[in-house]
Amino acid sequence: MARLRLRGFEIHKGYLDLPTQRALIDALRPVLKAAPLFSPRVAGGGEMSVRMTSSGQFGWYSDAAGYRYIDTHPKGQAWPAIPEPIVSIWHQLTGLERQPECCLLNYYGEDAKMGLHQDKDEADFSYPVVSVSLGDDGLFRMGNQTRGGKTESIWLSSGDVVVMGGEARLSYHGVDRIRYKSSRLLPKGGRINLTLRVVT
Repeated sequence: MARLRLRGFEIHKGYLDLPTQRALIDALRPVLKAAPLFSPRVAGGGEMSVRMTSSGQFGWYSDAAGYRYIDTHPKGQAWPAIPEPIVSIWHQLTGLERQPECCLLNYYGEDAKMGLHQDKDEADFSYPVVSVSLGDDGLFRMGNQTRGGKTESIWLSSGDVVVMGGEARLSYHGVDRIRYKSSRLLPKGGRINLTLRVVT
């Protein structure tokens, strides 16, 4: 396991061993059954290439009206609780007593990506965002607190965890592409990214 710090992003390479990764996938199965993946739309009307769902008190959502957190899945059911093994990672790496209120799950298929963006729909930016990578490698790009300028990229592999706090909390970041089927964790390939957030 190696800990890197790039542009304020705290990157824990190999933080989760393979048995732990498999246990997390098992813990996510009931979440995906209770709150199925959906394809969010963006303000311009297009569809994001990632599919997503959430667990916790709130779920992140996007449609033509903009980005926000909502209390229920788009189909109306309450979001399931965040699985305890995932909450445990938050506490281990942040040392905070405060519980995360949302675990956003993004699923990247073969051609999915995520453009540079800020996580800024939360009420208090003093709390970090903790990001867990499972499955295929993803090319993670880190930018600045304003659009434009030089960026830096690093491949994130299954079991890597990134803590975005302090100077990196409002930095632009995204995923340019994945190495499809570079991991055997997900039988059908693809990448799962979990991001833990305090919303209120």
